[in-house]
Amino acid sequence: MKRTTTIALIAHDGKKAEMVAFVKDHFDILQPLHLVATGTTGMYIQQTGLKVTRKLSGPKGGDAQIAAMAAEGKVDAIIFFRDPLGQHPHEPDIQMLMRICDVHNVPLATNPASGKLILSGFENK
Repeated sequence: MKRTTTIALIAHDGKKAEMVAFVKDHFDILQPLHLVATGTTGMYIQQTGLKVTRKLSGPKGGDAQIAAMAAEGKVDAIIFFRDPLGQHPHEPDIQMLMRICDVHNVPLATNPASGKLILSGFENK
């Protein structure tokens, strides 16, 4: 039995509104997928009506939890709207997440344009 496609969604504080807009714009593609998100991002996404499995917030270990899922083959892609202009105390976790995606060949989008391309690959599954 094939498992449902799992997409992880993460957004820094300065990008949460952009993530919510992205989710609303791609609601029909995301609805049948299994969605996982870091804590606060997941709370905002749930308000759109999508079902989301929430992990810890990023600074409290949520990025690491999602990286572990990627390393274990439990996530098919990650959409992580990073704020490249902000300072983040959990930067080592962010770098580790990006490294894990590279090591395990997990697609990683860091902006809406690349996120849209990733979702287009799951649209007809």
